[in-house]
Amino acid sequence: MIDLRTLREDPDRLRASQRVRGEDDSVVETLLSLDERRRAALNNFESLRAEQKSIGKSVSRASGDERQALLDRAKELAAQVKAAEAEAAALASELDELLMTVPNIVEEGAPPGGEDDYVVLEEVGEKPVFDFEPRDHVELGELLGAIDTERGAKVSGARFFFLKGVGARLQLGLLNLAMQQAIEAGFTPMIPPVLVKPEAMAGTGFLGAHASEVYRLEADDLYLVGTSEVPLAAYHSDEILDGASLPLRYAGWSSCFRREAGSYGKDTRGIIRVHQFDKVEMFSYCRPEDAHEEHLRLLAWEKEMLEKVEIPYRVIDVAGGDLGSSAARKYDCEGWVPTQGRYRELTSTSNCTDFQARRLKVRYRDEDGKPQHVATLNGTLATTRWIVAILENHQQADGSVVVPKALRPYVGLDVLEPVSR
Repeated sequence: MIDLRTLREDPDRLRASQRVRGEDDSVVETLLSLDERRRAALNNFESLRAEQKSIGKSVSRASGDERQALLDRAKELAAQVKAAEAEAAALASELDELLMTVPNIVEEGAPPGGEDDYVVLEEVGEKPVFDFEPRDHVELGELLGAIDTERGAKVSGARFFFLKGVGARLQLGLLNLAMQQAIEAGFTPMIPPVLVKPEAMAGTGFLGAHASEVYRLEADDLYLVGTSEVPLAAYHSDEILDGASLPLRYAGWSSCFRREAGSYGKDTRGIIRVHQFDKVEMFSYCRPEDAHEEHLRLLAWEKEMLEKVEIPYRVIDVAGGDLGSSAARKYDCEGWVPTQGRYRELTSTSNCTDFQARRLKVRYRDEDGKPQHVATLNGTLATTRWIVAILENHQQADGSVVVPKALRPYVGLDVLEPVSR
């Protein structure tokens, strides 16, 4: 959630952020009013409580009419203190409830607008030119015996699939390559739980506008994660970290689950928009003043991975209206998909500043020993969707696919060959 001190000292910053996101900026006035009323109610409670304590001490020393007057006043104060405490608590609850709905403050420099208002920062690599009609990843996957969407739908329904044979080897190789890169960069490898408590899901900001995307197990009151960002963000919840240990960097390998609510009719062919996939996710805890540079480092590691698998890509600066509620800034790397003639998102990295840390109560001790909230950042290092771009960009006329050099030791093959029918 946003910092109340920032709200009080610079409300125009939140107003500007709301406008960049395309959200209503009148919430700022509501928040300021609630905060003022809550503080006034708290001051009233504390004043009445102090008087109550003072009278309590005086009663034992008084006698006669004076003692009776003090007892009468003490009785009045008891009721007033109880009412004042209830009012302060109610206003605090109302303020917290509203704060939980307010998205993070957008970083200065992020483009305004919606989904189509991103800014292209760079394009990297040469798009392949084929002297044959290129096949899409579904046809290639069938030729190679790598992807089976038909049986995936038979067993589990729409947007499920089997990876088999070289398809399974390709995914395992890709994710192992990503994990090895992360380890070499100093990340701690993690295999986190994929079922989390509501506090973890809410703390990372996925139960607001994105709640319809999340699978919930009602009988157990647990949620299936759509990214290992969730358990990694909650890993240090309610903890105070050693400031000297920052940044802490984790790389989580997990299956991810998304309902894809609202995507009816979109990307129904193949494995681009599916309910279950695997991913290696980078996650970083750092000091807030270091978050901007840490964000650029995560982006650089994503680019390094894309170049290893030799996929042409572009980097976009995502517009404010297309940011998730926790992100202050987000960069996407989009890989070229030849048969679609366009770029599709392969990685995303977000700077969530101290927004998630405030919800999850993750702090560190600064040089003076004072607890401060950390900043949290996340970034995709590889995911199942990459198989789409790898197959299509490295295909040959006979339906075989050349394995990128960096991947060969992890896949165990130089070329993926069509299976005999």
